[in-house]
Amino acid sequence: MIGRALWQGLVAGTAGGVVMTLGEKAEQAVTGRPGSHVPARVLQRLTGLPERPGRQPAPVNWAMHYGQAALLGVLRSLMAQAGLRGPVASAKFTVVRLTNDQILENATGVGAPPATWPRRELVVDVLHKAVYAFVTGAVADALADRDGPGPGQRHARVRPGRHADVGPLPRRSAHGR
Repeated sequence: MIGRALWQGLVAGTAGGVVMTLGEKAEQAVTGRPGSHVPARVLQRLTGLPERPGRQPAPVNWAMHYGQAALLGVLRSLMAQAGLRGPVASAKFTVVRLTNDQILENATGVGAPPATWPRRELVVDVLHKAVYAFVTGAVADALADRDGPGPGQRHARVRPGRHADVGPLPRRSAHGR
């Protein structure tokens, strides 16, 4: 399960990062909001790379942005492999994504707690992270579905009172057995 979760999560997280970025660029074109250099500043502080005022190097920004998206995708893939799939799992993962950002940004002194942000900035950030989480979840779930139900889904099917419709149906042979 771990090996599958690793490659599937990297794929799912990267896909989520790409879609989130496209959404951010579209939103910025409409609102005029500038691009964020927070990812680069966080990576610079975590690694000891030199910082400079103003715009940060795009490769550093993208490395943190997509690296973080891909690596967190592994966690969402582990969720899917275990049987935690669907929109509820993706909503839970949205909180994980937001929490990860806040831990890194606040621990490095690059960011401030969300409660101090202007409301509009907070809403935009949550929306973009939700897009990431739901796209990552959809890809992770689809890849995990190919492997059949996860352990949690199998357990739910045999326990009285549990919902049996949580995930893909068991696979049947061409002969219906």
